[in-house]
Amino acid sequence: PMSPPVDPVPSDDALPPSTGVVVIGGGIVGVSTALALAEKGIATVLCEKGVIGGEQSSRNWGWVRIAQRDPREIALCVESLRIWDGLNEKLGEETGFRRAGVFYLVDDPAALAGKEAWLEHARPYQLDMRLVDGADVARLVPAMTRKVAGGIWSPADGRAEPQMAAPAIARGARRLGAKVLTGCAVRGVETTAGKVSAVVTEKGRVACDAVVLAGGAWSRLFAGNAGIDLPQIRVMSSVMRTEPIDGGFAGGIGTPDYGIRKRQDGGYNIARRGNSVYDIVPDTFRQLVRFLPTMKAERNERRLRLGRKFLEEMAVPRRWSLDQVTPFERTRILDPAPLMPGLEEARAIVGRDFPKLAGLRIAQAWGGVIDVTPDVVPVISAVDAHPGFFIATGFSGHGFGIGPGAGRLMADLVAGDRPLVDPHPLRFSRYTDGSRPRPYL
Repeated sequence: PMSPPVDPVPSDDALPPSTGVVVIGGGIVGVSTALALAEKGIATVLCEKGVIGGEQSSRNWGWVRIAQRDPREIALCVESLRIWDGLNEKLGEETGFRRAGVFYLVDDPAALAGKEAWLEHARPYQLDMRLVDGADVARLVPAMTRKVAGGIWSPADGRAEPQMAAPAIARGARRLGAKVLTGCAVRGVETTAGKVSAVVTEKGRVACDAVVLAGGAWSRLFAGNAGIDLPQIRVMSSVMRTEPIDGGFAGGIGTPDYGIRKRQDGGYNIARRGNSVYDIVPDTFRQLVRFLPTMKAERNERRLRLGRKFLEEMAVPRRWSLDQVTPFERTRILDPAPLMPGLEEARAIVGRDFPKLAGLRIAQAWGGVIDVTPDVVPVISAVDAHPGFFIATGFSGHGFGIGPGAGRLMADLVAGDRPLVDPHPLRFSRYTDGSRPRPYL
């Protein structure tokens, strides 16, 4: 794969004949769910078709932030940041998490009103974040010569290392007794009297009481074969990492042109704003009515692209029996080519904004596939019509930072414990109960 080398996780050799919960997907949300279930003493098996953290969980920007999140996510973001704080100590190993601060900056004074409006949503949580003007930014980030109108400064927000975090959490779950199987695709779910009773994998069957689908960009395809209509489309984004270089800023900065954050190895992760694409595929048309408001709201961030992906997706079966080889076995890791012109533009703009970074050299670039819902907010929920079936997906590019909290909330729901936060805004039924959820602008 083109992504940074992901830390290895040992795989258990064999499936047990039975367990309490099977978690499908070894991204940060899946491994965090497995860790939280294991902490509750619930027998857990995690199955990943490829490697732990092989897709978007190792390909994202590495931001761990509350700033600029959808108001429906803020409570979970707050709890997630609290979990990140103690994660290195709990796991006894490094995730790369540091509270280094995040800026969201705008060039246009008129755009500051939007930042101020968002801060109103955050106010009840008494967070360490505030509106700053151009003079504040010049003082707080002296290395930056770009003249900005201001924005949000959130010193409590942080960063972690995507290629380290999910593997570290998975290893922690194993130490607590969870079984982790890589190279083990789940083909589907069996039910008895309407309730989940087992999963069938390419390596055999395991009886269970509950299933958590944390399949990222694959979740809609898996759910569809189980008779569940999960609204979700895929977005392809591009990121690069640079060689180590002195100067710049220790945390994350988002401008109208790019996002940048310092890496633990001394380099930077950089992405170009507006360099993400919705590939038009047959499923785009099936979901067009649901996703039109999202596509309109994000037209400056993400563009439509029609290409060979349309024909590739036409060839992917949408239904299969549990004794058949599935799409998950045919494609172990989604590894799209990055859009280099946009990344080169971002590098040039960063060099202009930070003269000390003008010599940035690209060490590596990669593409990643993000799972997006119609309201750009995740589903962390039971599926009422399918007892024992739970979904944690659709994180819409926010999954890395929110992952540890999402895993804890999912484990609470599966166990029937008091949930970490109110799960109502994240319920699956919001797409069918007449709520007509929309993205927050």
